Amino acid sequence: MPILSYKCEKCGNCFEELVKKYDERVPCPRCGTPAVRTWYGCMYSATGKPPKKCNGKCSECPGCK
Repeated sequence: MPILSYKCEKCGNCFEELVKKYDERVPCPRCGTPAVRTWYGCMYSATGKPPKKCNGKCSECPGCK
């Protein structure tokens, strides 16, 4: 289960949430509005090697492949 980063567009609250699926809808813990997934923080490679040019969006990123 991944820990993903989210930001609420209504109140601006940034938080992390443990989710079962990447596309799971997550409400803001402050106001309850559905939050939007963000791409900030550290990125790690599944191989244990530092990723190269990783932008956090695995479908677009050539860094870990």
